[in-house]
Amino acid sequence: QVQLVESGGGLVQAGGSLRLSCAASGRTFSSYVMGWFRQAPGKEREFVATNSWSAGRTYYADSVKGRFTISRDNAKNTMYLQMNNLKPEDTAEYYCAAGRVLGSSRHQYDYWGQGTQVTVSS
Repeated sequence: QVQLVESGGGLVQAGGSLRLSCAASGRTFSSYVMGWFRQAPGKEREFVATNSWSAGRTYYADSVKGRFTISRDNAKNTMYLQMNNLKPEDTAEYYCAAGRVLGSSRHQYDYWGQGTQVTVSS
């Protein structure tokens, strides 16, 4: 069982930056694929980024590539999402997730945090 807690959301102007954190419980954090998803009002939850530490692979959605960076500190059981050059269309609830299979489908992730709101004003 893995428990995930996100933090770091807030209100920022377009062009600004935020860093989200996801703190995980458990002693096997490094073995999990960790991902970020987001969900805007009235829309489905969509993939943002994912990382497999063991495979050394990271993937991003095209909409955030070059602006967002996913990283993790296994010693602290924490994952991060550095978001730069934010746009109003990035406004959403952001969720971190943990799973065993690397991929962009939310169905591949077994554990989810409660979400943190990111609002980007124009």
